[in-house]
Amino acid sequence: MAKILVADDELSMREFLEILLKKEGHEVVCAADGEEALTRFQGGSFDLVLSDIKMPKLGGLELLVKIKERRPNMAVIMITAYASPEDAIAAMKAGAYDYLTKPFKLKEIKSVIRNALAKPTVPAEEKAPAGIFCNLVSHSPEMMKIFNLIRQVGPTKTNVLISGESGTGKELVARAIHQNSPRLKQPFVTINCSAIPDNLMESELFGHVKGAFTGAVASKKGLFEMAHGGTIFLDEIGDISPVIQVKLLRVIQEREFMRVGDTETISVDVRLISATNKNLEQEVIQGKFREDLYYRLNVVHLHLPALRERREDIPLLAQYFLEKCSREQGKDVRSISSYALDILLKYNFPGNVRELENIIERSVALENSNIILPDSLALAEHKNEGRREGAKEGIPALRLTSAGIDLEKGLSELEKDLILQALNLSHGVIKRAGELLNLSFRSMRWKIQKYGLRGYSDTKEE
Repeated sequence: MAKILVADDELSMREFLEILLKKEGHEVVCAADGEEALTRFQGGSFDLVLSDIKMPKLGGLELLVKIKERRPNMAVIMITAYASPEDAIAAMKAGAYDYLTKPFKLKEIKSVIRNALAKPTVPAEEKAPAGIFCNLVSHSPEMMKIFNLIRQVGPTKTNVLISGESGTGKELVARAIHQNSPRLKQPFVTINCSAIPDNLMESELFGHVKGAFTGAVASKKGLFEMAHGGTIFLDEIGDISPVIQVKLLRVIQEREFMRVGDTETISVDVRLISATNKNLEQEVIQGKFREDLYYRLNVVHLHLPALRERREDIPLLAQYFLEKCSREQGKDVRSISSYALDILLKYNFPGNVRELENIIERSVALENSNIILPDSLALAEHKNEGRREGAKEGIPALRLTSAGIDLEKGLSELEKDLILQALNLSHGVIKRAGELLNLSFRSMRWKIQKYGLRGYSDTKEE
């Protein structure tokens, strides 16, 4: 349960948020204007603040600044019925956690509040912020910059180009931009440009009329028309042909197009986000991509780092995928052994975040215990490459450095890992697992209880 301050000059909105938050189990304090909110904030200890931007006496942005002066790490969510890029950017620069426009969906605000409450409250100099932002999981400085850019560019109409290796999450970033824009309730239409043959691309993008070509037995809307009022995401934009590049440039410039085989123009209002794993600047230099189209697409550029460039995110992502896959598969796999995590930390992940998710999903499917062990991992590189140097087969080594180690903790982790390996090899039969470790049934049962390993205490002896 958290204590949350709600500041809004509309009684109906205050009552709505109060009912919603209390149903979620939180304690709620309401204020009808900015001055009352500041007074209540100064007189109480809060975990989160929800504030309208337009309020009498003291505006939401001014309230945000004063709250941050007193508690720099306080999470503040700004809400408004009058969305503007200037207000959104000002709120984010002042330190707002997120920016929501009315009317918002219940699922959306619940998710934002949940993530805000999960945000670490320790100062940044002590610990890097960690968390989930629009299904993007990270606490690395590089991704924090990306998150801030998404918040800033989301409320605008600006075209965005996202670059990065395959599997880095380019589509997730595109969706996050859409979710942080006034187009949130309008369509988000995506197309993989590399998956559509050149002779079908024009029809897919712009549609066609009946009889336009062989097989066109009926008129069909294109993706631009379907995305009207919303966002269209063109993935792998570097793979489109020169002919389609010309037609796409015209749509961006004129905001209109013609269906294949038609003579009438159709006006369209779309926000264009594109992505590529190629170096489009180099493609322009080589004459493979139109320079004028490149600059139209690349108004704001977001480059996503490879997972090997932000290894500090691997434990966070691995745990996130573990919980997700366990929930989806109906299993009770709760954690990753320190030695399995060590292997992941040393792996290069050529497939980036997508590959990590696939590895965890497979490990959860194959694991018989409630913890992922090294043998459950299936990596593209040699399976044992990530084991600690000097380790004997199946037994990771403890290494002493000048900083020293916690010997008891290290030995406990080693013992727990070996017990889980033995239980895994014996398919959960305690007596057989004990024989592998030269321990009696009674000793094995005691150690299982000691480490809180679920699912084994009632296992039959034989």
